[in-house]
Formats: sequence, structure tokens, C-alpha cells
Amino acid sequence: MSGPRPKLPPWLRRPWPAGHSFQHTCETVESLGLETICTNANCPNRGECWARGTATVLILGNVCTRNCKFCSVSTGRPQPPDATEPARLAEMAGRMNLRYLVITSVNRDDLPDGGAGHFRDCIEEVRRQCPSMQFEILTPDFRGCEERALRILEGVLPFVFAHNVETVPSLYPVARSGGNYESSLQLLQMAHDRYPGIHTKSSIMLGLGEQDEEVDQVLQDLRRVGCGRVTIGQYLKPSKDSLTVVEYVTPEKFAWWKERAMEIGFPWVLSSPFARSSYLAEQEHAR
Repeated sequence: MSGPRPKLPPWLRRPWPAGHSFQHTCETVESLGLETICTNANCPNRGECWARGTATVLILGNVCTRNCKFCSVSTGRPQPPDATEPARLAEMAGRMNLRYLVITSVNRDDLPDGGAGHFRDCIEEVRRQCPSMQFEILTPDFRGCEERALRILEGVLPFVFAHNVETVPSLYPVARSGGNYESSLQLLQMAHDRYPGIHTKSSIMLGLGEQDEEVDQVLQDLRRVGCGRVTIGQYLKPSKDSLTVVEYVTPEKFAWWKERAMEIGFPWVLSSPFARSSYLAEQEHAR
């Protein structure tokens, strides 16, 4: 997984959007002191999403207790949860006239509930000020406190429950050393069983050196645990210290993976080079 990075292909080049909506989103997030995964993970869709007036908020700070090599979020000792964050998040949602809000967080292995209580507080406050808001939460794996975390979150249903497996199991030692593939599957299974009627969702990156049969097995594993939504996207190196891209997968291959995921039984599939877990999350039907 070392060596020179292949040349960026033309299908991964896109202009940086501007305009009123983009600027309004940027100013709103900054003025309220909120973090987004868009900036902290150097997401390639930031320009497009912000121009549409959407952003994925990153709660519980921008310092992670893990050090996954595919990610550019800072690693270290996080600050305690900020009790003012739910109100600031609700104000952002009101200013931007959002109808669908995606909330994610860093890993907080330092907290006894993995941060679930703060997720709950954010949803409750936003819902209090914006009663019609729909939610998607992209959670960490709540290592060691899965049952407690899901019990806490049960009080703020409904939402789409997302947790990413990120890559194939054979690449976990180099890409996601703090995670455990089977534990991530178990969390998705627990959420599916505990929250009847809600959608569970996961995401996998391609281009890290995985084999097709491994990706196929991940998709089958996700369906086996009841996961109904999946995104499949291209890994892009977000920082100089992140893992090098092994392969740029063609749009045609992503289209093939979409068909394969639908064959396996996923009713909602987003598969394209720029697909990310929260990209176009508000769409009832993936394209």
C-alpha cells in the first residue's frame, strides 16, 4: 500500500462551486463554531453539498481517539462534550432551513457511552426547535458500550442509523486498526433488531487494494445483518500522512457494483466515484 499514487483520472476532476448558497453555508457553520466532516476529512463533495445548502455536522469535537490511516481527522485527547453544541446545531438548522440533517462524530472511546448521550441531546434540541426535521446519524462503533449506546439513542427515534465498515476485513490492520469488522457488523445487526422499521446503512471505500471477491463478501455480510442502504465510493487520499491510493476505480465498475448490490438485495444503493456515506443522504431513493 505504498509507492507512487496513480495519476488522477479525468472523472475525478471537478470544479469548485461557489455562489450564494455555498458562501451562506460556510459562513453559518463558521459563525456558530460548528465542525463538519466536510472540512475535517477534506471531503471532495464539500463544494457541491455546500452549494446545495447541506452539510454533515461533526459533533463531540474534531479530535478522535482512533488513528485510522484512511482519515485526516486529528488524533489525540478530546475535550469533554460541549453542552452548548446542541443549541448551536439547532440554530444552524434553522438558519439554513434544513429538512434533513446528518450528524456524525469522531470516535470517543474516552466516554462511557461512546458519545451516544450527546447524539441524543443534539437530536432532541434540533427537533424541539425544528419539529419536522428528519435525521440520519453516522455513529462510531461504540466499542465496549454498544448496548448502552443503543438504549440511549432509542429515546430519539426515528432516524436512519448508519455505521461504516469502511473497507474489507483483510485491510483493517493497515486502514482501520482501531476497529473490528465483526463488531461493526454486530452493531448494525443490533440496531436493526432493536429499532424495528428504521433504515440501517453502511459504506465501503474502493481503491485501497481490496479484491472483488472481498467486496462482494462485505456486501453479502451487510445484507445478512439487515443493512438496507449502502454507499460505495472511491478512496481519495485526504492528507499527506494518509494511505496511498492503490487504484482509481472506473465509473463503469461502480455502476457494476451498484447492480451487484441490488442483486444481493439492497433496496437503496449509491455507488459512484464520489459516493460517500452522507452524500445525497436526503434522497428517498438513491440514484
